[in-house]
Amino acid sequence: MESNKKIVESLTHLLSIINDGKEGYKHAAENAEAAELKALFTTYSIQRAEFEMEMKSFIRQFGGDADNQHGGPLGVLHRTWIDIKTALTPNDNSAVLGAAVTGETSAIKAYDEVLNDVDLTYELRQELVSQREAIQECLRNIQNLEKQYAHS
Repeated sequence: MESNKKIVESLTHLLSIINDGKEGYKHAAENAEAAELKALFTTYSIQRAEFEMEMKSFIRQFGGDADNQHGGPLGVLHRTWIDIKTALTPNDNSAVLGAAVTGETSAIKAYDEVLNDVDLTYELRQELVSQREAIQECLRNIQNLEKQYAHS
């Protein structure tokens, strides 16, 4: 039972981070100048909504209440998505991408902590590894775009 409590706490923390990313990408898509960025950020926001549903399912499976978890205070260390709102004020694509890099880097770190520190079932571990890899791919894409926009 104690193991389930730790898993639920860890998954709830990841859910908060996922929701921060989902909202951050949604906001970025609404405010990005470049069509390429609007499309990319929309895709990533949708991806995070899918991660959210998967994470909520696992939280329920381990006896937690996932219905009231929408992000927010649990993601204190990962509130870097707020930087996106600040960065969007001047509609600076490079700044938005930089904020996304910071958010994704923080998300990967959080996934690594859970994967290393929590006793997970095989199915849950596979899902978390899959989500982490998808976030890593997002990070690579955003870093490449950040370089392109820095030179344009």
